[in-house]
Amino acid sequence: MEIGDWVAANLFNLLSAVGVIGSLWFTAISLRSETKTRRVANLLTITASHREIWSEFLKNEKLARVRDANANILKQPVTDAERVFVTFVILHMSSVFHAMSDQLVVKVEGFRRDIAQFFSLPVPRDVWEKSKVLQNDDFVAFVESCRNWK
Repeated sequence: MEIGDWVAANLFNLLSAVGVIGSLWFTAISLRSETKTRRVANLLTITASHREIWSEFLKNEKLARVRDANANILKQPVTDAERVFVTFVILHMSSVFHAMSDQLVVKVEGFRRDIAQFFSLPVPRDVWEKSKVLQNDDFVAFVESCRNWK
């Protein structure tokens, strides 16, 4: 049997195979592109949440001690407003951590350093120590590793 006869006899099968391979290739390219787009969209959503949380900080003078490295929580214990604000920050960090763990977001550079700096402050450190028992173990381990990171 000549090659031309073989092609004529199997043309339908050959075209079907090329079509299937082409559609799989196109699907793979589309999926990769969609994944990149979704990761960037998730990052934008996280950024919007971050901005919303810290806008609250800027609007409320009662939260000034949250970022005060010299805040004395023994003389003046953490207020309810400060506790709620820091809890919102912790929940936000937890969301970012889990999104990064599942590769749902572009890696946030400096995230470890940000956590280490934030929890080195007296008010956030106090709230964290009291609320970490309510967090997922993997997130707690991550935060603790950041706090010990230099």
